Amino acid sequence: MLRTLRNALFAASAAALTAACATAPASVAPNVQVPSTAGVYKVGEPYEVGDTWYYPREQPDYDETGIASWYGPTFYGKHTADGEIFTADALTAAHRTLPMPVNVRVTNLDNGRSLVVRVNDRGPFARGRIIDVSERAAKLLGFYAQGTARVRVTFVGRGDLPNGEPQPDETPPEIANALPAKPTGTIETASLAPVPGTAMAPQPQPDPAPAPAAQTASIDNTDQVTGQVTIEQVLGTTHLYIQAGAFGNIGNAERLRERLSGAGPLNISSIDRNGQRLYRVRMGPFDDLKAADAALARVSAAGGTDATIVVDK
Repeated sequence: MLRTLRNALFAASAAALTAACATAPASVAPNVQVPSTAGVYKVGEPYEVGDTWYYPREQPDYDETGIASWYGPTFYGKHTADGEIFTADALTAAHRTLPMPVNVRVTNLDNGRSLVVRVNDRGPFARGRIIDVSERAAKLLGFYAQGTARVRVTFVGRGDLPNGEPQPDETPPEIANALPAKPTGTIETASLAPVPGTAMAPQPQPDPAPAPAAQTASIDNTDQVTGQVTIEQVLGTTHLYIQAGAFGNIGNAERLRERLSGAGPLNISSIDRNGQRLYRVRMGPFDDLKAADAALARVSAAGGTDATIVVDK
């Protein structure tokens, strides 16, 4: 089934770029057969689309900023990656590496609209996009007409299974996360820092992390996909950056900057997160998405295959 999924993902990746919204790359829902594990919570196996490998994994602390898009008519009535049927009205989303199904909160950093959606599909595979949402979700979040938006995506919890049954408390052993060794060379990774400069109400957590950017003063704690939109006061002006990498060792950051120097000027900025100092290799800021996409293409062509667009101050 993994081979079938990989083939379907690869074949659909080109078509995904011509989805309903011209600026919104689509997921790879078409031609994905209903997996034998449909109706079961699963992490999913590593897969390849084009020349890029993706590694699904448990990410209970997932919190990322970037660009969201939406996908539509081409995929209506098709099976999603976990075997559900995709429709315009479902509050669902596609993500490259989160388990399925899980609920995430998507907050539009352009207008403060925030909504919980259900991740049940794989995508988007266009560079510079971190999540694809359904047509209805895009309308509720207020970016349907524009096609894209600056967003913050945070993990909320497991979603209900496709048959409506609640999730088990623990992941069954047969679908536990397993990442095989891949690629040559040593890879150092670190979580991207959220946008600084915002405040949030106290959360019922024993050890709350420092308030990240774009968090707000009135987060709704619901973890259900109800269609309820909350208006969050997003503080501060944001910009777009191309982030090529984030390292705990400044020497690694300097080497990456030098290797990608042909793409244009890159800077190294530091940030302390959870007691660790990270050195981020970045290009920008950009205020125009088209300019950011062009810069991302240059960095990728120069060898920055892990580069992505992030939203920051």
